[in-house]
Amino acid sequence: MIIAVDGPAASGKGTIAKALARHYHLPHLDTGLLYRAVAATVRRMELDPEKEADAVAACDFDELTLADPGLRDDDVGQLASVVSAHPLVRAALLQRQKRFAHQEGGAVLDGRDIGTVIAPDALAKLFVRATPTIRAQRRHAELKNRGSGVSYDQVLADIRARDERDSSRSAAPLVPAADAALLDTSFLSIDASIAKAIALVEARRPQG
Repeated sequence: MIIAVDGPAASGKGTIAKALARHYHLPHLDTGLLYRAVAATVRRMELDPEKEADAVAACDFDELTLADPGLRDDDVGQLASVVSAHPLVRAALLQRQKRFAHQEGGAVLDGRDIGTVIAPDALAKLFVRATPTIRAQRRHAELKNRGSGVSYDQVLADIRARDERDSSRSAAPLVPAADAALLDTSFLSIDASIAKAIALVEARRPQG
């Protein structure tokens, strides 16, 4: 049972994916962390994230890097969007994600190309979205709680820029799979979003 959860930054896809993993007792992978790990490694090695060769060199990161709470920082997220646009970076991380998705029993994965590239055979595909302003409000509140002084306007500008970069890249652009169920969380609470997601997955499960 593979569940693919895709969507833009701060749409709620990560929260929903974790909840689905708990509900169905499945392992969960936030694939965005892989790209954030590459971004953090690029920065630590003082490489150029715009250069594909430099970004690829950072793909051989230590697994312990994934446990670094600093990967959640907004500046790392911005860098991750840059390195993830390189086709060779996506290719380097492809098999790792595919292996996770197709492990025995299944898995829940969230990202931007799970339903289209990583697991097009997933039983259920969700595309989670929300308006840019709502997503900026969520991300700004999250960053503020973590002590960041970044302004709301800057967060909104970053989100719009990231959406443009993710949607227009040549390699695995951010688009819903043709058979994905759309879930707009703009005006839903977390609990309501999770309940809707479970209902959408149940609708895809074989009955009887």
